[in-house]
Amino acid sequence: MARRILVVDDEPGIRSALGQLLEYEGYDVRTAPNAAEGLAEYDRFRPHLVFMDIKMAGLDGLEALRQLKQTDPGALVVMISGHATIKTAVEATQAGAYDILEKPLDTDRILVLLRNALEHVDLAAENQRLRESIESRFEIVGRSFVIRALTDQIEKVAPTPARVLITGENGTGKELVARAIHKHSPRKARTFIEVNCAAIPSELIESELFGHMKGSFTGAVQDRPGKFEQADGGTLFLDEIGDMSLSAQAKVLRVLQDGVVTRIGGSKPLKVDVRVVAATNKELEEEISNGRFREDLYYRLNVVPLRVPPLRERREDIPLLVRHFLAVLARQDGLPPRDVDDAAVQRLQELEWPGNVRELRNTVERLLILASGPRITLTDVERLVGRRALESGGIGALSDIGTFEEFKYAAERAFLVAKLRQYDWNVSETARALDMPRSNVYKKIERYGLKREDA
Repeated sequence: MARRILVVDDEPGIRSALGQLLEYEGYDVRTAPNAAEGLAEYDRFRPHLVFMDIKMAGLDGLEALRQLKQTDPGALVVMISGHATIKTAVEATQAGAYDILEKPLDTDRILVLLRNALEHVDLAAENQRLRESIESRFEIVGRSFVIRALTDQIEKVAPTPARVLITGENGTGKELVARAIHKHSPRKARTFIEVNCAAIPSELIESELFGHMKGSFTGAVQDRPGKFEQADGGTLFLDEIGDMSLSAQAKVLRVLQDGVVTRIGGSKPLKVDVRVVAATNKELEEEISNGRFREDLYYRLNVVPLRVPPLRERREDIPLLVRHFLAVLARQDGLPPRDVDDAAVQRLQELEWPGNVRELRNTVERLLILASGPRITLTDVERLVGRRALESGGIGALSDIGTFEEFKYAAERAFLVAKLRQYDWNVSETARALDMPRSNVYKKIERYGLKREDA
């Protein structure tokens, strides 16, 4: 589709010459003889870029630029001047002009400016797409009573500086809650740093959190800031805090009390301003009783407790989640877009989901990859569910796909190939996406005899 350009100038010769040049270059061009008509045409045409003369009878170009920027702050406007001065250039820039062209217009300069300006448009559009992609990926989806109650709590606690402890089973979406708290807080423009305490070996967790100085231990080849320093001014999300070592817990407690960190091997305390949000799938009261978690740290973290409900307590949200994942996976992961039959959604709603929302998302992804037709049907769900559906009496003969074990082997192999292809054979990223250790992914690759050319 051709880019749209609007030319606003009270000189017919300028409108004609510039219009012909732009049309010859393949742009869709409209013109207006004065600023008032130019503003009206902008609303109708919605151009990607505007050329506007500064000196025009009636409403001049600078005032028109100011009005245009009020209604559309993203408008890209190049001003045209017959006798530009430094004062004029400053006024135009302050009003939001992208650039200024002087008459007589130079063809090469116009084309170079157009290329640069439209690259700016493309970059802005890509940034917006990425923001929308991130927001949709971390969106809390649901209309059930328990989810509405949770979002109400998030809206109340997010604007405050209070620490939050998020509890819930694996796969319920604790990270989404943490991100939502950050997004609706005064710190939203600053960094959100996540640390998975269960994924970092105990001997490295303190270096990860507090940083280290060069030479402080074997492998410390340079000074390195920790996550507390990196999150200064923003939010630090300590996921699976129940798996943190007792020595690291003691240091975290000190940071929460004093607001300072000291790198390993360092002597200079560094002041940090960090909001800590923690999450766990463990019963911390039980961990305290067994001597595995510090009671004083628990009370420091548990200022506002939030519980994320398991999927079995919000089954009415499953249809919304299924369609949300279908859209997100097709758009972001490049999987084939498919619709889903109501009967298939109902069957998914009836199943148990011990892995909660994460398991449901993985199931929807498998269905997108393995469904036999343009729509996901009840048959597709029954085949994928396999043994679980067989045990509940919800599936008929499997003679058309061989034994269950044969189907399971083929389905799992195809799914792993798709994930490896998605992450360009990066085993670490694939393991993270599948929520499993890298060693398990390597074992599966060996089990299915996969090679890079397969993915």
